[in-house]
Amino acid sequence: MIVSIGYACLHIGLTNTNIKTVIQRNATEEKLTEVTAHNLSALEKMIDYNILNDIRLYRISSGLVPFGSSPINRLPWDKIHQEAFERIGKKVAESGMRVSFHPGQYTVLNSPSEEVVNRAIDDLIYQEKILTCLGTNSSHKLILHVGGVYGDKEGAMERFVQNFQRLPESVKARLIIENDDRLYHIEDVLALSKRIGIPVVYDNLHNAINPSPTNKDDNYWITEANKTWKKEDGKQKIHYSQQAPDKRLGAHTDTIYLKTFLEFYKKIPDTTIDIMLEVKDKNLSAIKCQNAITDRKNIVLLEREWARYKYLILEKSPAIYQMIRTLLKDKADYPVIEFYELIEKAQKKETNPGEAENTAQHVWGYFKDQATVREKRTFIRNCEKYRNQKGSLQTIKRQLFKLAVKYEEAYLLESLYFYL
Repeated sequence: MIVSIGYACLHIGLTNTNIKTVIQRNATEEKLTEVTAHNLSALEKMIDYNILNDIRLYRISSGLVPFGSSPINRLPWDKIHQEAFERIGKKVAESGMRVSFHPGQYTVLNSPSEEVVNRAIDDLIYQEKILTCLGTNSSHKLILHVGGVYGDKEGAMERFVQNFQRLPESVKARLIIENDDRLYHIEDVLALSKRIGIPVVYDNLHNAINPSPTNKDDNYWITEANKTWKKEDGKQKIHYSQQAPDKRLGAHTDTIYLKTFLEFYKKIPDTTIDIMLEVKDKNLSAIKCQNAITDRKNIVLLEREWARYKYLILEKSPAIYQMIRTLLKDKADYPVIEFYELIEKAQKKETNPGEAENTAQHVWGYFKDQATVREKRTFIRNCEKYRNQKGSLQTIKRQLFKLAVKYEEAYLLESLYFYL
């Protein structure tokens, strides 16, 4: 069994998968029902995408049900949307996918404020309820940070233990805790785990920023964390990310750089664990890493990726575009590292206006014979404005995207040209 690699919440390259929110003054029953239905439809599209691309690990957005843990939403949303939950849950189960939630920074179980703790408990109950609505077992988890220190770390940890006991058993069975990048290092979290008997998620970047006094490497802590996982918890899960250069400490990279990831992966003591990537390009890095470690090394995997990347790369660097085309000519080879390194290199380049317009003309070629006179004039005018620094590339690409939708150009709609 090979490691499962997943991504969190959002999706790049798939239309109508945004998770919508509702502001309080607009939170009518009708609006809450409408937005929840949209969000469940978006979730289902992402689940379908994951199944198609053999992604078996996915973190669901905590905002799936607007005000789901708040008295503002008093609707029986689990009953209203039961059919959608059951349909999605069936897809998750049949594909062997594992889903999870990661409540945000305001879900603080060890706060000295009773009001904050009560809200945290309500939030955990709400997210557990969704996992139950999906029909998942206790291996589908809720990941939580320990919380604040409040001037007394030992006292704050004790408060976490006490408040954990207030949680319903269904939530306790799903809860797992993670080391963070400022306050609670991996040894703190392991100590808490020993007291309350729940699993630990090891985060490599958090440990690099906030290491424990016992200075050990990733694999040591992965092994120690593994001891906290019981059979009913499912496979051990870790978080993996890379530090973005020239950004604040803890900022994630735009993409997972493959060589660095493979150096980490090859040292992992157990290659059946689940790795959740925390990275800005989400599903794109998940597929990249999967393709790098797969046992089914087939050039078709890279050709499928190239179909999505090609116009983006052409826009950034025609030279690299040609290099990748040459690289993929040998159908018996599987140059996965070279392929993605060229893509990574191209993505770092600044966009050249001339090359960007040339790429737009290539994409326009899909429509030129069927576009209306007005559409042709608009495209020509947009290009002229961009060429003369009076318009934007985004305006050109917005029109091309609308044309791809109108003329149902599926190949283009799956292209990352419009999304990155």
